[in-house]
Amino acid sequence: MILVTGANGQLASLTLTELAERDAPAVGGSRSPGDGQRRLDFDDPVTLDLTGVSTLVLVSAGYAEDDQVVARHRAVLEAAVRDGVAHVVYTSLTGAGDHLGFSLAHRATEQLVKASGLGWTILRNGLYAELFGALLTWTSDCLESAFGEGALSAVARADLAAAAAVVAGNPTVHAGKTYDLVGEPITVAGIVRRLDVAHRTIALGEYRERLLADGRLSPFQPPMLTSIASSVRHGFLSNTSPDLVQLLDRPLTVAADTAAAMRPAAR
Repeated sequence: MILVTGANGQLASLTLTELAERDAPAVGGSRSPGDGQRRLDFDDPVTLDLTGVSTLVLVSAGYAEDDQVVARHRAVLEAAVRDGVAHVVYTSLTGAGDHLGFSLAHRATEQLVKASGLGWTILRNGLYAELFGALLTWTSDCLESAFGEGALSAVARADLAAAAAVVAGNPTVHAGKTYDLVGEPITVAGIVRRLDVAHRTIALGEYRERLLADGRLSPFQPPMLTSIASSVRHGFLSNTSPDLVQLLDRPLTVAADTAAAMRPAAR
């Protein structure tokens, strides 16, 4: 049986849908489980029961400081070893993302996965096209961003979910492999052309000030988001790889369209 962690999250829920469409035996695990899901709370080791699981899709438990994220991942990997899981598929971060403020937890987890003794596959996911669109500031008459003229090899979340399902459905074929799952680079200029709107580039300092003034963000998030803007702006996230197309054996979703579609929901 396949178990996908973070089942109520967007990537995990899409992965479970993809597995169901492939008639793969799969179940979701979550801190707040729904019908048919297992309760898995990475901060509560007592709940980490992986009995009967052959393949674990470990969706990164981000949205916390590095030490907490790594501790969560270590706990679930220890449970996987204890309970006889054969293979772990970890959703990591694209290899070009080492400049990002949240890369350390991913690279540390990759080391834990490889040292666990389990069969493993690392999926180094590119940044979501949905995230790129959500990080743009939409005003009444213009679009603002801190990305400048830089490009991002963004990926539609659904494509990454499909790739996770492909690997989890036949893990032995992908054992010991690391895939860099990115799309074709997109730019703010391309989105502006699609939507026929004006665009204003803001400085990184102004962007950081806006983030710091947003009372909804946790302390670790402003530097994390600023690192994304700076990395795109200075050309560090426009890497390409054939891995995702080869895994899916189909054309990728057009990332620029996916990013542009975020406009109605943007704040």
